[in-house]
Amino acid sequence: MTLFLTLLSKILPLYFSIILGIFSTAFLNCNKDTIAKILLFILAPIIVFTATISVKLDASVVFLPIFFFLLSTIIAFSTLAYFKKVYSDNTANLLAFSTATGNTGNIGIPLAILFLDSHIVDVFIFTVLASLLYQNSVGYYITAKGNFTAKQSVLKVLKLPVLHAFLLGLLCNLLGFRIPEMFMDYNNYLKGAYAILGMMLLGMGMEKIRTNNSFDKKFIFYTLFIKFIIWPVLIILFIYLDNTFIHFLNKEFYLLMFIFCIVPLAGNTVTVATLLDVKPEKMSLAVFISTLVSLFYIPLMIYLYNLNM
Repeated sequence: MTLFLTLLSKILPLYFSIILGIFSTAFLNCNKDTIAKILLFILAPIIVFTATISVKLDASVVFLPIFFFLLSTIIAFSTLAYFKKVYSDNTANLLAFSTATGNTGNIGIPLAILFLDSHIVDVFIFTVLASLLYQNSVGYYITAKGNFTAKQSVLKVLKLPVLHAFLLGLLCNLLGFRIPEMFMDYNNYLKGAYAILGMMLLGMGMEKIRTNNSFDKKFIFYTLFIKFIIWPVLIILFIYLDNTFIHFLNKEFYLLMFIFCIVPLAGNTVTVATLLDVKPEKMSLAVFISTLVSLFYIPLMIYLYNLNM
């Protein structure tokens, strides 16, 4: 019960931001497209750049974001082939994109702070780059391909500044550059703004939901099953193989990977769905439901992990 209440206190403030998003659209006529552009083209690139330039790189640390980026990509293209048989429109693209990632930032980072040592928390934040890069590259491409040709989708991906920010941050890190101390507090403010605006955008999408159009039971089932069942099974399988045969990572990194995989659907999926006009209301509802389910799912999974590891 103590663990559940602690997690609840971490997650509940996010719901306040969702309510603020609903209020801003319903009563202030705020434009969710503008918020989506600020998140995707301004805040995300700055956060990616500062995280990439700050982390201490070694083989195991570099492995984690690469692993999760590749896993997300494999899940996305594998599920896309299946969903194309289930849906005849771009719902298949949205499902494939959204189920291959998670809310590793807004919910994952507070969980990491709660369960991981401080030096591993920094590694977790660096690993979150895998989600951002997937969402803004492969994920963006798959979702855009529901409305655009392959060539148009690739061109849209190449124009995303988050990719340029990552490469620049990596180059600066390797050359030994560091962020001046005077900007560190400002960087924390940007992370806070990113988290709040991201969850507000989810609420802005919720405000115009019409249940008969947005509550697709099949869509909700697929998102929850892949995110809450398939993802942990794959990660537990990898942990077992590494712990038994490979011995590349340690137990702290195993817990990091497990926390990374049990978070709900990513709020950023709503951002991309909004920008590309691919059923943002339906995606908002799926993200909201998965976040609600995670209130009970996350403490249960952490308990089971500790029981068996």
